[in-house]
Amino acid sequence: MEAILDYYLEDGHLESIKNYTTDSVERDRIIYEVIRVIDRVPLFYEDHIKRLESSFRLMDKNFSYKYDKIKDYLISLIEGNNIDFGNIKLTFDIKTDTMKVFSIKHSYPSDDLYKSGVNTILYHGERKNPNAKVVDSNFREKVNNEIIKANAFEAILVNSNGFITEGSKSNIFMIENGVLYTSPLEDVLPGVTRGRIISLAKSLGIGFEEKKINFKEVDNLDAMFISGTSPKILPIAKVDNITLDVNNDIMQKLIKGFNEEIIIYINKFR
Repeated sequence: MEAILDYYLEDGHLESIKNYTTDSVERDRIIYEVIRVIDRVPLFYEDHIKRLESSFRLMDKNFSYKYDKIKDYLISLIEGNNIDFGNIKLTFDIKTDTMKVFSIKHSYPSDDLYKSGVNTILYHGERKNPNAKVVDSNFREKVNNEIIKANAFEAILVNSNGFITEGSKSNIFMIENGVLYTSPLEDVLPGVTRGRIISLAKSLGIGFEEKKINFKEVDNLDAMFISGTSPKILPIAKVDNITLDVNNDIMQKLIKGFNEEIIIYINKFR
C-alpha cells in the first residue's frame, strides 16, 4: 500500500488509513501531484495545484476544486498525521472522480550527494503525454529496471529525435559557457521546481534558454543537474561514462538561491 501513517483524506474527509484502498494502476487513469512538507508547510502548494489543474485540462476533465479547499485538505492531513517533514501525494481518479490526499514514503538525497553529485544514465524513451502528471506504470517500471541495473540515481530520457527531454522522475538542466539550458516546455513535465529555477536564474542575471540538446552533446556541457520536489537542485556527477563539474559556479548560485527561497516561503506561510 502506498499510503502511510494514520490518516488519509478521501474527497476531503479524514479517514483512518485502515480504510484506504489502492488506486487503479490503469494507464492514464490517475492524475497526481507530490508536495513536499518542510516544517509543517506544504511547499509551493499553489504551484502544484496550478499544475494539477493543467493536468485536468490535458485529460479533458473539469477542475472544480478551489485552491483554498485543497490547501485545507493538505493542512488537515499535516495536522492529522503530525507531519513535520515528508511528502504528500494527491491523486484523482478520472473515472470515479475521487480525490485522495495521503502521506507517502520519501527519500531525500544526503548532504554527501549534494556535494559529490549523482550518477545517471541515458534512456531512449519518452512519456506518452509529457505535460500531464499521470501515472504510467509500464513506462516507469521499464526505466526503473534500467536505473537499478546501472546502479544509477536517475535516468535522463532521450526522445526519438535524439534530444534530451527530462528525467524519469525529474527535470534536467544543463550549463554550457555560462548559460543555463533546459528542454522546451512542450517536451517535458512543467515541474514546479523547474519553474522556480527559471525565475531564479533570471533574477540572478544568469543567461537562460529553452533549447533542444542532442544526447551526443553531453560531453560538451560544463555541468548538469536534476530538479524536483524531493531532490530540489541536485548536481549530476556522471551521465553514463561522461564526467561533469559538480562545483560549477552557476549551479552553486542556484542551489544557494533556491534554498533561500524555500526559507522565505516557509516564513511567509506561517
